[in-house]
This record gives sequence, structure tokens and C-alpha cells, in this order.
Amino acid sequence: MKRAAVIGLGDISGTHISAIMNNPGITLAAVCDIDETRQADAPAGIPFYTEYREMLAKERPDAVHICLPHYLHVPVSEAAAEMGVHVFCEKPMALNSREAEQFAAFEESHPDIHMGICLQNRYNNSVEALKALIDSGEYGQVTGTRGLVVWCRPREYYERKPWRGKWATAGGGCMINQSVHTLDLLYFLGGPIASVKGTVSQMLDYDIEVEDTVTARLDYANGAHGLFMATNANYGNESVQVRVRLEKGEFMIMDNTLFRLDADGRWRKLTEDKRLPGAKFYYGSSHEKLIALFYEALENDSGDYLHVRDALMSIRLIDAIQESGRTGKTVRV
Repeated sequence: MKRAAVIGLGDISGTHISAIMNNPGITLAAVCDIDETRQADAPAGIPFYTEYREMLAKERPDAVHICLPHYLHVPVSEAAAEMGVHVFCEKPMALNSREAEQFAAFEESHPDIHMGICLQNRYNNSVEALKALIDSGEYGQVTGTRGLVVWCRPREYYERKPWRGKWATAGGGCMINQSVHTLDLLYFLGGPIASVKGTVSQMLDYDIEVEDTVTARLDYANGAHGLFMATNANYGNESVQVRVRLEKGEFMIMDNTLFRLDADGRWRKLTEDKRLPGAKFYYGSSHEKLIALFYEALENDSGDYLHVRDALMSIRLIDAIQESGRTGKTVRV
């Protein structure tokens, strides 16, 4: 039985706490938040702390879940690791490429500490099935990809938590916060990306520093091309859409379902993601699966989970698109 702790009781923490408490191999040892009123959000009977170092020192959990604002992900993860605690960190892994490289180097220098990143959508049934089809070679090479994230974030979303709209604390806007998962899938499924060219803008009249809308062309190392679009300026939240064209077939993930385009021009359903009870439909549903894998890795001392180094490209892509948006030039990744 492994003992887990959670730092940060914001929006995403409930998903982590639920995954921990639903896993018979994990016990929730304690939770922590600097806001004392958050104690009301803690499960009954679970020790609550306002200082994470005190919690880690007293409770000595096997692993800690980092569910904090973006700018705290790397420093708190590293501090916990230095105390000998394994780390499972929410996305994004870092604010920018420089910090991400630092985090990856830290992971490499601490081989006895398992450090996982929560890019859970790789473990959706639809993504796993599509990845297997691509890797099989049955349909040939990838020739094109497309990722669409068309969501809505009202002004209150940023006013309620002002760190979300600032470069220093969020590291960006709709890319690093809402669509980092989709960017991750575009290179996970499509293969290495050589360069990008993008436009980055603010369509909403909010008092924020970061982008709310982005469009980018992705040029893959194998000659394939991709299109990525994301916005927080839609009228509502729609299902993320990922399409992949191969030499001998085309596939689409939409509404949490994998489809194949048949010869008659109709989309045929292949598989559907597990729905996460109580979660928003447009979020990924595989937190429980990834968290279970991470704790199995702790139990078996294996490497079968999503490491810090595995998440590096998601941040590099974001920075490259931001740079291209500023300069108007194609940027190597």
C-alpha cells in the first residue's frame, strides 16, 4: 500500500483525490493548501496542512501530487524530490523551455526518485487504439494531422484566479493551459515535428497578458504537415478534435470516440473513451489510468509512466509557436 499526499486543492485536485481514493493500492495520507478555508474541500478525516514541507516531513508519503498554479510546478516538485518523495505533477510540466530543460536535468540527476507528468490523454482508449494502428504500419506513414480546441473561458475565469492571465505565473494562455494535451498528442501520434509557424493573438477584451487564440502550421520531420488551432473565445466548450491522415487511411478522434473514414465516405466508430464520472466531458478521462500506472511503477520500481523528459516537447512546441507569433517567421523546434 502506497501513501499519497496532494499539494493544492484547486479545480483539478478533486480528480487526483478521487483517483487516489478509488485505487485500493493507494491511501490518501494528507492534503495541503495555503488557503485555510480549503480544509472544507478535504475528504473527511484526512489531515490538512497549510505548509507542504511540514506535511511531507510529518506524514512521509511515498508520493505527492502537485496540483498548484503553473509557476509552482517545478520548484515544489524539486523541493519534494529533495525530501525523498516521489512526484506526480499536473500539466504543464514547466512555464517555458528553459525551466522544462532544468526540470528534465533535475529528473536525470535524481534517478532514485520517480517523477511523473500528468498528460493523461495519451492513455485515453481512443488515443491508445489510434497509436497502435499508426505504429502497426498497416496504413502507411502519417501524412497530415489536425488538432482543434474550441473552448470558452469567461472573464470571471481569469478574475477569480489572476495568476492564469499572467506570463510570470501561467507561462501563457490557451496553449499552455487549455490545449497542451492536444499539442502533446499531435507529436505523440504524428511523430517528430521539425518546425512551426504560428499566429498568436487576443480576441477577447480581457485584462490579461497571455494569448486566448492561436493557429499554427506544423511541419513534421517525415514531410507530413499539421494544423493546430486553439481558442478560449468560443461561445461554449466543444469536444477536442484530433485527425490523423495516413497514406492508406484517415482517422478522427471526436466526442471522445475514435472513427475511421471508410471508402463510402462515412465515419465508422472504432472505440470510445471511458467516461470519468463527474468530470467535464471535454477533459481527458484517463487520470485514473495514468495515476495507477505511476503507483505500479513505484511498487515495481519500473519506468512505465510519463516522465518529465517525455513532456519536454509539449513546452518546446508552445515556446516555438509563441516565438513565431512574435516574429512572423518559421521556427525550428
